[in-house]
Amino acid sequence: MVYKQAFTTMAFTHKRMKHHAGTGLRRIPLAALLLALCGTQVHAASLPDGLTEQQIDNVVSRTQQAFQVPGVAVGVIHDGKIVFAKGYGRKADDEKSGKVDATTLFAIGSNSKEFTATALATLVDEGKLKWTDRVSDVMPEFRVADPWITREFRVSDLLTHHSGMGLGAGDLMLFSHSTFTRKDVLAALPYMPFTGRFRADYAYNNLLYVVAGALVEKISGQTWEQYVQTHLIDAAALPACQSTFPVKGQTDVAAGQGSDGVLPDRSARKSVAMAPAGGVWCSVNGMNRWVQTLMNGGQTVDGRKIISLAQRDALWTPHALLPLPDSATKTQSHFRAYGYGWFMEDFFGLKRVWHTGTVSGMVSYVSMLPEKNTGLVVLTNHDDHHATYSIALTMSSLIATGKTEDWVSYWQDDAKKAEEKAAKEASTTGPGSPARPFISLPVSDLKDYVGLYHDAWRGDIRLSLKDNALVMSFSKANGLSGTLSALPHDLFVAKWQDRANDASDDSYVQFERDTSGKVTGFHMQVVGSDFSFDAQDLHPLKVSGQ
Repeated sequence: MVYKQAFTTMAFTHKRMKHHAGTGLRRIPLAALLLALCGTQVHAASLPDGLTEQQIDNVVSRTQQAFQVPGVAVGVIHDGKIVFAKGYGRKADDEKSGKVDATTLFAIGSNSKEFTATALATLVDEGKLKWTDRVSDVMPEFRVADPWITREFRVSDLLTHHSGMGLGAGDLMLFSHSTFTRKDVLAALPYMPFTGRFRADYAYNNLLYVVAGALVEKISGQTWEQYVQTHLIDAAALPACQSTFPVKGQTDVAAGQGSDGVLPDRSARKSVAMAPAGGVWCSVNGMNRWVQTLMNGGQTVDGRKIISLAQRDALWTPHALLPLPDSATKTQSHFRAYGYGWFMEDFFGLKRVWHTGTVSGMVSYVSMLPEKNTGLVVLTNHDDHHATYSIALTMSSLIATGKTEDWVSYWQDDAKKAEEKAAKEASTTGPGSPARPFISLPVSDLKDYVGLYHDAWRGDIRLSLKDNALVMSFSKANGLSGTLSALPHDLFVAKWQDRANDASDDSYVQFERDTSGKVTGFHMQVVGSDFSFDAQDLHPLKVSGQ
């Protein structure tokens, strides 16, 4: 991930996640039911000055055409009221998938992080936890690679992305077909490498939000899913919103890019390790009410306190500084920071609190301008952050200033430049290009690499021969395997078999030999730029030739 536009995917490229965990339809309070039944649009109050329904319709239409987005849901909250909730397009790539409405469930990806941070805030409110508590004092099984950092690691350090771990560190335990549990993640944590300075270097990280979810479980005695559902989603009466993957029988559900849209049976429900970092599914009605509650100081419109104003403000306080994006001059931004589960920046002289999320081929965006008493939600079922940025920044600019840049064209240009750069590199210096052609190796040479390898944090990785080709497969992963194509000097490229979901994560595999010429291990590096496929953190050693 580069800092050109800070953390546009939020891990993530999580479109490859195939884990299925679900829940039944839940009883919800009457207020939530009434809101869910209100239809696709809310007219109880006016949109904020500078923003009209026609402008929203126009930017959504242009964005859908520019980035081929099948479905979009948009919400607006203003002066404490939900003033807009509308669906556009269809629920999936399939033309017959049905129309998106205000109750359609979308995966919100990293916008789930604010639920995890808020869950911790409720425990702080109850006096069961302090942000300054040492994690190891509350959860003795918590350890990282450095003993001093283990001892000094505070609860707040789980949420601010400046632990010293690298960008996306440990994501291979969370995504890419992983079957790791949260217990597995905690056990592997001491073996994760540190590449930066503790509390000094910012690097977006999902792994520690999983640890934060485990901490919620440790203190509450409930699973993260149960706690978030009961203490946040149900307590705030968020309609059409759940802490678990949808199951068969739920019909108003969006399917992300690359997904077949098939939902699992209820009996197949299981806990997904990554959920505290990106596991919530919610409709625009539900997200509207969530934003409304946060903008109301942590209290619902009918007076139920979810968190205190003091803790809401703690979530929205800058804790780690970030570089500015290329677009900063267009938004008159002079700083960007991360709080607890939220980004913050100055935006045309106003404070803006926001976050995005990408998972299961869907992208979400939440943006709030507290001084304008306005928030907005954008949900899409296409794995392209340019689309959500186009809509959210257009609307945020209109709310802030009454005018806007042509953000659709801006992000189209950004996408085109990135595609052209990648295409040029692939055709000139990339693996398989004329400058670096693949080579053929005899089976006798390929046998040198066959065997079982073990990585300290990711576990076993097997290299085997299949149809005279070298194949790599991972333990604790349903479907992560690929064929290795050879380049000179013990270098290969792993081309993953699930091309629909994993093609962007094809990776270099550089084998190592000892002085006798025996293969002893390998390193990996993603050919592209998906930071959530953190192959660079692996160093598997060969433990068997069988």
